[in-house]
Amino acid sequence: MTSSVPPAAAVEANRLGIAALQAGDFDAAVTHFTAAIAADPRSGALQRNLASAWRALGDEARELAALDAALAIDRRDLMAWIRKAERHEAQGDKGTALAAWSAGVALAAQLDPVPPALAPLLAHGQAFIDGATGSMFTAASEAFDEIRGALSEGEVRRGEAFIASALGRRRIYQNECAGVYYPFLPADEFFDRGHFPWMAKIEAQTDAIRAELGALLDDPGEALRPYVRMEAGTPDSIWTGLDNRLDWGACFLWEYGVPNQPVLDRCPATAAALAAIPGAHIPGRAPSAFFSMLKPHTRIPPHTGVTNTRAIVHLPLIVPPGCGFRVGGETRSWEEGRAFAFDDTIEHEAWNDSDELRAVLIFDVWNPHLTAGERDLLLRYFASADASGYAVPR
Repeated sequence: MTSSVPPAAAVEANRLGIAALQAGDFDAAVTHFTAAIAADPRSGALQRNLASAWRALGDEARELAALDAALAIDRRDLMAWIRKAERHEAQGDKGTALAAWSAGVALAAQLDPVPPALAPLLAHGQAFIDGATGSMFTAASEAFDEIRGALSEGEVRRGEAFIASALGRRRIYQNECAGVYYPFLPADEFFDRGHFPWMAKIEAQTDAIRAELGALLDDPGEALRPYVRMEAGTPDSIWTGLDNRLDWGACFLWEYGVPNQPVLDRCPATAAALAAIPGAHIPGRAPSAFFSMLKPHTRIPPHTGVTNTRAIVHLPLIVPPGCGFRVGGETRSWEEGRAFAFDDTIEHEAWNDSDELRAVLIFDVWNPHLTAGERDLLLRYFASADASGYAVPR
């Protein structure tokens, strides 16, 4: 292993160069730093010192050449990136300045704590990045608006997500399945409404469904139970605060493909509306349909579901102000009587910050991107798994 101790000649030349800088003799500083670099050509710090001397002399081209030489030695040289960003910004070279500030701010994010002397420089760099990406976002959004009217709902959502993610304004979330994952399906947060031509029909039944829920809640009996019920011995998790509590309550009409006949009998309009939907019927697995009640000031933590072969549909029934729902990078407010469908294997969460109950009818259907042949394959897959005797029971 070679020694990391710089040659004595480089140390002495660097000392003389720093002294010359402090004395205001910038030409001498250049001479000394150049000699130091000749003695120790792999030192990025010496290249940065030379850049400081060229900056003092007003030679921007040579300053940048020295900074680039420092970065050629070590791309993690934070100060070289900062000085390079400052120079390109001063020159009005906005694109190169943005790249340099972005590199510097990203490197500084690894510092804990940030040295006080660097804090104002990094704050300026972050402000430059924010201003640059804000200008780019405005320009791109205006360009997008010119064609927005000719695009479908899904194209608009994807286009907006592309622009925002390209400019660092949102994260793109991937599927995280705790159970069955079907490869190569689009990982879209909310499904295009056009995939579900039957939505308007169930929305038209909102008043009747809400009335049945109200009657059910007046005398729920055993129909109402905590949605979260963990097995004894389960370690603490994000669900511990909701475990066996009615803060998030559920009245199931169907659960893993099994009808809850007493609840279906009490909710004939809801039962009929669900029966009219072309849903997935997989013995022991689907459909599930339930009234979901979220008490005031209750949050459902960010989580993901078990399979991307399904779409989860929400039909909002009771939505006081202060309620919200996020899937991935998109947040929506429920609107009573307005259904939507989403992929629950993408991280999602819900909250009720109001003083009143929030209630939604939730049910699952096939992921609309599955073809008829793929749906048949899945049915055969689950049937064969059950027949083997090795299927894990729910």
